[in-house]
Amino acid sequence: MAKIKFTFEDKSKSPVEVLNIEKGYSILEAAEDNDIHLNHNCGGVCACSTCHVYVHKGNDQVEEISDKEEDFIDRAINPTLESRLACQCIILKEDAVLEVEIPDQSSIIGHEH
Repeated sequence: MAKIKFTFEDKSKSPVEVLNIEKGYSILEAAEDNDIHLNHNCGGVCACSTCHVYVHKGNDQVEEISDKEEDFIDRAINPTLESRLACQCIILKEDAVLEVEIPDQSSIIGHEH
C-alpha cells in the first residue's frame, strides 16, 4: 500500500504520515479519510484551486498534470514547480511513497471535509 507524509506550511501543525492508501486514490481522498484539513470547494473535480498542495516527493507516482490542472494552479496562492491539485493526484503505484506539503489554508474561504 502507498504512503503519504503530509507536512504543513503552518509549522504549528505536526507532520502526519498516512499508511495503507490504495492505488487509485487521490491525495485529497487520503487527506479526507484521515481527518487532515484540506479545502476543496469544487468537490474534487478540478474546477478551483483550493486543494493546492506541493508534492515534494513522488510526483512520478501520481497521474501527470493536465492542461486544465495547470490553468487552475496558476490561480492558486504561491504556486511553484512542485504545485499540484490534490484532487488530481491519483496514486498510480501500490508502493508509492509521497511527501506532500499543505499550504496555509487560513486565508482560503472554503469547505472542509
